[in-house]
Amino acid sequence: MTKLYDKSLEELHSLLVSKEITATDLTHATLDRIKETEPQVDSFITISEEKALELAKAIDLKGVTEEATLSGIPIGIKDNIVTRDILTTAASKMLYNFDPIYDATVMDKVYQADMIPVGKLNMDEFAMGGSSETSYFKKTKNAWDHTKVPGGSSGGSAAAVASGQVPVALGTDTGGSIRQPASFNGIVGMKPTYGRVSRFGLIAFASSLDQIGPLTRNVKDNALALNAISGYDPKDGTSAGVSVPDFTAGLTGDIKGMKIALPKEYLGEGVDEDVKAAILKAADTFRELGATVEEVSLPHSKYGVAVYYIIASSEASSNLQRFDGIRYGYRSENVNSLDDVYVNSRSEGFGTEVKRRIMLGTFSLSAGYYDAYFKKAGQVRTLIKQDFDKVFADYDLIMGPSSPNVAYGIGENINDPIKMYMSDILTIPVNLAGLPGMSLPAGFSEGLPIGLQLIGKHFDENTMYKAAYAFEQATDFHTKKPVILGGNS
Repeated sequence: MTKLYDKSLEELHSLLVSKEITATDLTHATLDRIKETEPQVDSFITISEEKALELAKAIDLKGVTEEATLSGIPIGIKDNIVTRDILTTAASKMLYNFDPIYDATVMDKVYQADMIPVGKLNMDEFAMGGSSETSYFKKTKNAWDHTKVPGGSSGGSAAAVASGQVPVALGTDTGGSIRQPASFNGIVGMKPTYGRVSRFGLIAFASSLDQIGPLTRNVKDNALALNAISGYDPKDGTSAGVSVPDFTAGLTGDIKGMKIALPKEYLGEGVDEDVKAAILKAADTFRELGATVEEVSLPHSKYGVAVYYIIASSEASSNLQRFDGIRYGYRSENVNSLDDVYVNSRSEGFGTEVKRRIMLGTFSLSAGYYDAYFKKAGQVRTLIKQDFDKVFADYDLIMGPSSPNVAYGIGENINDPIKMYMSDILTIPVNLAGLPGMSLPAGFSEGLPIGLQLIGKHFDENTMYKAAYAFEQATDFHTKKPVILGGNS
């Protein structure tokens, strides 16, 4: 029964099917592991122990079959995904006591797969941040070095998986919020195509960019998790009515003849030398496996960060207007008038980064500035998408770093928002174009993980998983573990 926390989803499933363990055993072991390691990583905002054990008991009565690949598997949920009868805070004082009466569609799918949510994971407030330091509740630590940030905004999800608290977690990605923390923590993170996974019940940050995706410790586990949460949802107007293939079907290790593009802009100024070296070595690995890797250009990607912060902040300023102390959210007690309720509730309920983005977005949408900022940003967004279309006319995949750097120190960049924003420069264009992107382990710099980013065509996650699996089988980066998971690093 020891070290269940170090096993893959496949291994856990095998133990459950053979009845060597029960879902209740596994849930108890998971909760014990969380309690043991939480003081070091601070990944969870809420642990739903009683509900998790009730679900496990019901699954044991039902039995785990060979076909139900995720039945009885514990899962952690980012705290901006709405969960009935489990607090959903978005890591904000504004929603510190929000107890939802419904589940997000992705949670319906989690329950349909008989998975067991064990709690809600820390994040940057309303998913705004790149280090999980803007949470109202706590600062999550990197699984490899507790003095470093875990990345953001899905830092809690990534650190929980990397430290063995849960074998799989759900995160959300608006500008790289799954891929960058996956990179910082040496795990696999998938941001699916926009529309692949329902956003109904996701507390919106930027509606045209947000997407839910899984984080795991290996590629096949990730594909299994995406199988479970994908699919059309009539409750989400942006959900795509496309078929969902079996994402594990192409995991053969054979990528002979695959054409992969490496944009020169992704290895340019600002990317650490160790990161560049790891990505060039990864390109050589793909070539040795029979793929073609060639340099291309994405000339408008350099405008991605500026475009993103205008569009995302504009959408955020609209989405967050509902949190006013009247309809939703924290209400200030320091009031003498109706105006005080609105102003003081929002002033006291939101953190600094959220206020900064609301102000930026409101300015961009205001009369007299709309054409100069929001409209112009939309036009450049189209140019960025067209760059990708041109490359994908000739190539199957695009590769590059997930982040220009490895994890940095807690507090190191928190007072420099521009520097923080620029760390997403390699992931943001993917969200602007609505493409799928993933990060997987590809090396180390001074003991900290480096992430390889793969970018695919719309709804072609299968090719990404195929290439990622082949790379994983040809290298040993995914087998390295942080000390908290039993490694030596």
